[in-house]
Amino acid sequence: MNRIGLYVNLGKTDALRRVVEAVELLLKRGAEVCVEPEVKARMLPALAEQVEALPLEEFGRFADVVMCFGGDGTMLACARKLAESDLPLLGVNLGKLGFLAEFPADALETTIDDVLSGRYRIVDRAMVETTIELDERPTVLYALNEFALEKRDSSRMITIHAWVDEHYIARYRADGLLVTTPTGSTAYALSCGGPIVAPSAPVLCIVPICPHMLTLRPLVIGDSAEVTLMLDAESHAASLVADGQYVAPFEPGMRCTLRRSSQTARLIKRSDTTYFDVLRQKLLWSADATIPRTR
Repeated sequence: MNRIGLYVNLGKTDALRRVVEAVELLLKRGAEVCVEPEVKARMLPALAEQVEALPLEEFGRFADVVMCFGGDGTMLACARKLAESDLPLLGVNLGKLGFLAEFPADALETTIDDVLSGRYRIVDRAMVETTIELDERPTVLYALNEFALEKRDSSRMITIHAWVDEHYIARYRADGLLVTTPTGSTAYALSCGGPIVAPSAPVLCIVPICPHMLTLRPLVIGDSAEVTLMLDAESHAASLVADGQYVAPFEPGMRCTLRRSSQTARLIKRSDTTYFDVLRQKLLWSADATIPRTR
């Protein structure tokens, strides 16, 4: 892999410095580089003239791999926009937790050497999709973590009817409802009491957000099934949100069908770590609560 796309969240502290550092390291090693036009415009002219400028959606016709500089949200945005490209994504963490963007920015030179020499592994992560009407035309939406059907413009609960295939599940009175992939099980769904699911498990999770009835618990289903959600005709308005970022209005009486997508997110991971290593590190499963904290 010698043609590298760099996608950067310029809102992150130190993002531009880190991506410039990456460009210099890659060029020194004989790699070809592309960035988005607004990133190229912020580089010094001598460096900028050595890189290509393309919109993210067109990285697929240039790059062999895309390095994402930001946090997990940056990875999610990149995965959705490149869902149909089959490009492997590598996350350089400039954020906080870093479940998806797990490569530390301070080890950028080592990371680049590993990528160019093939010392990594690629994992395929399931995505979920739905088709809704936007601007009077059908539009396919993708999510790597989850779709959330949640309340909008009101503090009151909404009412959602849910089916798995043709089988009716329940009427949910709640702040919302999540349909999440295994990757998304450590995101919004985790804070709603959902289970942690290994990424290789062929399942989807249906997780209520603050349900009125405590007996409405998270439900795990096979990912070959389709989930249909309908907002009750007398409910308050809602929004359909992909990965906490893309928001589409969802009015009473509307319905959508969510399914595992034929597209996958291809994520580059370190060759010497596993998913369980990441869980142990990020969720502090090895922390000893008996050790007193020092001031």
